[in-house]
Amino acid sequence: MGQQEKVATSLAGAVGEEISASLAPVDAELERRYPGDPGTRQPVHTVYVPGDVFAADTVRSWGDRALAALDEHAPDAASFAAVLGLTDDLAEPVYSRVRAKLEREPIEDLRVDFEDGYGNRSDAEEDEAAARAARLIAEAYRQGTAAPYMGIRMKCMEAPVRARGIRTLDVFLSGLMEAGGLPDGLVLTLPKVTYPEQVTAMVRLLEAFEKARGLEPGRIGFEIQIETSQSILAADGTAAVARMIQAAESRATGLHYGTFDYSACLGVSAAYQASDHPAADHAKAVMQVAAAGTGVRVSDGSTNVLPVGPTEKVHDAWRLHFGLTRRALARAYYQGWDMHPGHIPTRYAAVFAFYREGFEQAAARLARYANRTGGDVMDEPATAKALSGYLLRGLDCGALDIGEVARLTGLTRADLEVFSAPRRGDLTASAQ
Repeated sequence: MGQQEKVATSLAGAVGEEISASLAPVDAELERRYPGDPGTRQPVHTVYVPGDVFAADTVRSWGDRALAALDEHAPDAASFAAVLGLTDDLAEPVYSRVRAKLEREPIEDLRVDFEDGYGNRSDAEEDEAAARAARLIAEAYRQGTAAPYMGIRMKCMEAPVRARGIRTLDVFLSGLMEAGGLPDGLVLTLPKVTYPEQVTAMVRLLEAFEKARGLEPGRIGFEIQIETSQSILAADGTAAVARMIQAAESRATGLHYGTFDYSACLGVSAAYQASDHPAADHAKAVMQVAAAGTGVRVSDGSTNVLPVGPTEKVHDAWRLHFGLTRRALARAYYQGWDMHPGHIPTRYAAVFAFYREGFEQAAARLARYANRTGGDVMDEPATAKALSGYLLRGLDCGALDIGEVARLTGLTRADLEVFSAPRRGDLTASAQ
């Protein structure tokens, strides 16, 4: 090797050191506020079941009812594809995977609802239902029949129902502890949040429970449900949802959009309350920007058009739900609510089609990036992160198999996880 050419500089080393010292607080703030995605599985949907309806067989029952809907209204791949407009090459892979999913894991995330879906009951009745939910969920995890994620939606922190919500949460969590401890898949939802102070109150409540039960501080997280205009735009003109994430003190796991409460809050007529309304798009865009980089996931809402009745009506509802789900996926809302077993086939159909139709192109681009080979697109680390995240989400939900991903990318799941969670500095450098 030849002698390295000497380059000219003008700044003393102390200059860089002083700048680094001055930015040290900013570096720490970036790490604290924007740790990045946690790298855990995000469910593709959340199913809400009222507290008085939830039973030991709810997960299996929803799967069986969804399979029955397919048998009655789309008994084979061709008929299902015709309803949803799937291409011939997607018809069989999507249909077979949907049926297999409904048999193996029909629900990915289940919330036993003690809020709108449950209503106001006597204290004794709600106590009993909350204790029963804890007992059934604990049994499901012990027996291996639980959904990957399960928990409750309590009543909100507004004055009229605050005490009831706190008690229900206490009864539920205490029941889990008495049954052996908190399951890894535990998820809690705090609805109708309007002020960051309500999020702070939830944090203090969970801190008190952890202390009372000798749990590790920060063990219990929760989702924040965005259902009011004030949660998007505060009275002072700031984005209140961003302040809510900070008020959660690293306990927030998700922001869930409430389609109908939010639309009603803005005065949208009932006939136009939908997740693709411009008001919904605005709210979710603000949520998405506020959550970016924080590790908090964003979830879309639901549709209230149920796939029930004669086949023609079921097909219309399926097309609507499929289209809304695909629209959300394209906008990077990878989770949504499902309110009826008949929605599950089209939820998985939309999700599986989304990942399978772009799989080969994404795999080829990531393989070229990993091997530093040429192509018609010049990708950078940020794009590699998006490509690997896309493939990992497809694997998690069952749309893709690790064998086919490895065959086209030459990468293991561990490799994909490295690409999907690069160091912060890697995202600022171009791929060479």
